[in-house]
Amino acid sequence: MRVPFDVPEDGYDLVVVANRLPVDVSLDESGEPTWTRSPGGLVTALAPVMAGAGDEGAWVGWGGSPDLELEPFVVDGSLLVPVALSQVDVERYYEGFANDTLWPLYHDVIAPPQFHRQWWDAYQRVNRRFAEAAARRAAHGGTVWVHDYQLQLVPAYLRELRPDLRIGYFHHIPFPPLEIFAQLPWRTQVVEGLLGADLVGFQRAGDAANFVRVVRRLTDLTTRGQVVTVGEGTPQQRHVRAAAFPISIDSHAFDELARTPEVQARAKEIRAELGDPAHLLLGVDRLDYTKGIRHRVKAYGELLEDGRLSATDTVLVQVASPSRENVGAYQQLRDEVELLVGRINGDHGTVGHAPVQYLHQSFPMEEMAALYLAADVMLVTALRDGMNLVAKEYVAARSDDRGALVLSEFTGAADELVGAVLVNPHDIAGMKDAITYAVHMEPRESRKRMRRLRRRVLGHDVAAWSQQFLAALTAVPAGQGAADAGERGRRDG
Repeated sequence: MRVPFDVPEDGYDLVVVANRLPVDVSLDESGEPTWTRSPGGLVTALAPVMAGAGDEGAWVGWGGSPDLELEPFVVDGSLLVPVALSQVDVERYYEGFANDTLWPLYHDVIAPPQFHRQWWDAYQRVNRRFAEAAARRAAHGGTVWVHDYQLQLVPAYLRELRPDLRIGYFHHIPFPPLEIFAQLPWRTQVVEGLLGADLVGFQRAGDAANFVRVVRRLTDLTTRGQVVTVGEGTPQQRHVRAAAFPISIDSHAFDELARTPEVQARAKEIRAELGDPAHLLLGVDRLDYTKGIRHRVKAYGELLEDGRLSATDTVLVQVASPSRENVGAYQQLRDEVELLVGRINGDHGTVGHAPVQYLHQSFPMEEMAALYLAADVMLVTALRDGMNLVAKEYVAARSDDRGALVLSEFTGAADELVGAVLVNPHDIAGMKDAITYAVHMEPRESRKRMRRLRRRVLGHDVAAWSQQFLAALTAVPAGQGAADAGERGRRDG
């Protein structure tokens, strides 16, 4: 049954819906809300979009603290609309269904997904709450852009509440093939949720193809190429397009940051602090089992063992940002990585020198830019990744046209970053060969590869990504599939 929702007179032309707000909100000692900007990639990607929308833009999301009820507030000219989550919601919807069911399922079942009906119930309940918050804020005929796997049911809920809207959805992580997706007990409901959108975007063409194949198998809807027809032959007929829109970074800003004297000086300091090694390798990841950290460290340890790299003049710096520390699989991963790092340093380290510098912490962008500049070889060896923006940050930082990028072929970035040394991270022997090749790459070849990489990263930045997606969405007639204008008017009134 349709829930009646009045269109607000002061609605917003663009509403972004994401699991998190672009700020983390908490209460100070006096009980007043305070906020700090979130460090996530999605926030960075959408900041220019929201800035362009100005006071016509709103962002719906969770503030980051459970059991915190907050009124909407304005930051940098945009309205932020907090969605409250209880501690139970966080445990079941976020840590449970999103991160212990969907995340491993969508990443090739690298870890076994857990299927619990209580988690699914929470996922539905929270997704409806997000949809209702967006429905209350969007202007008539406005655009709502929903983001990522935590909110796959929002498009359909939102269309039920506000059929006058243009609805876009962007999937930031991989979308699995049918044979894996079919394991999900609620697979049809998720597909129907996504088909509430007018445009469903993915990182890679292969992900979009996987989605269309899933639709073809699990529904009786007509598909033609990338287009799915919903409600065929009825007044509510409409078309849903699935397509690839590879995300990027604010590459010009990162390039400028890496050129500053402070960052340049810090890069030299880092090498000096590490003993001025002949070869500095770098890995930067969230501590997540999809990132291939264990495989990378194992390959490096074997190179030292084999003597193909010298333990005295080679250093691997591995930054592993804390992630989902309440999820058991992540706790186990940390223990395994730290045990492996300790073993390598114990076997190959000397007084005053450790061949692996392991940093389980996050750093500001200035320090990250300096690390990128200091590194001779960047290792991005994810087992599966929707895009991987770290690879693009490394390229954007290398205005000196030096350095080499070793990149997993199972990242979305591999489709774009021609010039990287591609690897299969499951093939330890092949990864060892690739690392050795990158370490000893001729300067002329290194410059040629890096220039090619930089042309792509600087030429296709996050602004181009968002403009491309929104242009495709804007081409869709507002309210396609609504029964008729008169009925919309009655609902709006």
